[in-house]
Amino acid sequence: MKPNDEPVADLRWWLDQAARAGELQTVADAHWDLEIGALSQVNYRRSNPRALLFDSIKDYQPGYRVLSGSVSNPRLLGSALGLGWGCTDESLLAELAVRPGEWARRAGEFAPVAVSDGPLLENVISKPEVNLLEFPVPKWHEGDGGRYIGTGCAVVTRDYDTGRINLGAYRMQVQDDGRCASVNIEAGKHGAQQLRRWFEAEGRAPIAASLGQHPAYLVAAGVEVPGDVSEYGYVGAMFGAPVRTVAGADTGLPLPHDAELALEGWVRPDNTRPEGPFGEWTGYYSGSQDPILTIDVEKVYHRGDPILLGAPPGKPPHDYSYMRTVMKSAIITDSLRNLGLPGLRGVWAHEAGGGRSLLIVSIEQRYPGHARQAAYLAAQAPSAAYMNRLTVVVDSDVNPRDLGEVMWAICGRCDPGSDIEVMRRTWGSRVDPLTLPGELAFNSRAVIDACRPFERLSSFPAVAESSPELVASVSRRWPEVAG
Repeated sequence: MKPNDEPVADLRWWLDQAARAGELQTVADAHWDLEIGALSQVNYRRSNPRALLFDSIKDYQPGYRVLSGSVSNPRLLGSALGLGWGCTDESLLAELAVRPGEWARRAGEFAPVAVSDGPLLENVISKPEVNLLEFPVPKWHEGDGGRYIGTGCAVVTRDYDTGRINLGAYRMQVQDDGRCASVNIEAGKHGAQQLRRWFEAEGRAPIAASLGQHPAYLVAAGVEVPGDVSEYGYVGAMFGAPVRTVAGADTGLPLPHDAELALEGWVRPDNTRPEGPFGEWTGYYSGSQDPILTIDVEKVYHRGDPILLGAPPGKPPHDYSYMRTVMKSAIITDSLRNLGLPGLRGVWAHEAGGGRSLLIVSIEQRYPGHARQAAYLAAQAPSAAYMNRLTVVVDSDVNPRDLGEVMWAICGRCDPGSDIEVMRRTWGSRVDPLTLPGELAFNSRAVIDACRPFERLSSFPAVAESSPELVASVSRRWPEVAG
């Protein structure tokens, strides 16, 4: 359990800790129109990005703030996951080798606690006074079609039949001069499935969104938590204590009790608005004024001096690409272990592919067909299937995190005529730059076997490099070269 004086997943407490750890930088006087987005991009392309807290934003009173870069380095991400402030890349990867599966398995032990009051309810704005542009919503990219209030959000939906709550991270554009917001949910996502069931049964669906909250919710909402696992319970398992929620007055949907800013309302299949374009995690703009479900906002809740959590995507590396890469790699590793894949040595969902499109799996080959089995399982595992484009399997002597080593293995161990296969009509996305407007979001993916041929394991040419023992010996004798 957490110490008595440590709140569970409270953003303001976490920001105080980030400041003490030297991981928070405050920026004053930036304009909501492009400058916050551009500075966020500059930040996460630094060698050591920090969390950026924007205050005194142009056209808005001081105290109405925007946070970006909250999970952009191992110390920030590690702390957001309840692992403390001392994480490095290596220690974080070691911790996450088992943690995501443990959190999913133990989520039921940490069901959220519903309370009747909380900081989120300090200010309640009801329709028709709702105006989302009372808050400093950024226009993140120069080519965006509008201002996006939902990038680091946690959108709340409920299963019509079971009542299970889902949290998802979906982009949300301010519409109708601030009176409502569209929510762009891909068809295969749990939230979209739940909305469709409500439409079938009731003709409308309740929906809510937390728009500023502890980054742990961004992690839980933004990765593929198993469909039968509560994201609220998942966050509770991260911290070893249940989180608290308050129910929206109109929908009854639970929101983090100490969230900074939230909204609730209803969506109907015929209530849509043109949406986009928006700079997406693929590194391209997506959306071309397609009609997108739009929330009829009934209420807005916010704390005094609220903080909007921004997580703007774009060409990698972007705001949350580090988080997604690390978390997806860990979750896919756990998934393949649970499927019983033997000889698994490593998985890396590369940042260059947004943590989704380029997946490298390293194995120790044990039998004929082992490499292809690993590739097929990884390419279509529920935790990896969405928008995967290239799945590469390499031998255990290749570091899956090192693209140079991976390409070396492809060049020397992959015969394109026999070692590359294509899966067709697989799970794609509307944000895929290759998906044409109006087409169903299928994609194809290549499975690349970059392992040594199994029948030639004993006779395949040896790698031309010094042995680890010799390297260690000369490094000790000549540290000025090794250093």
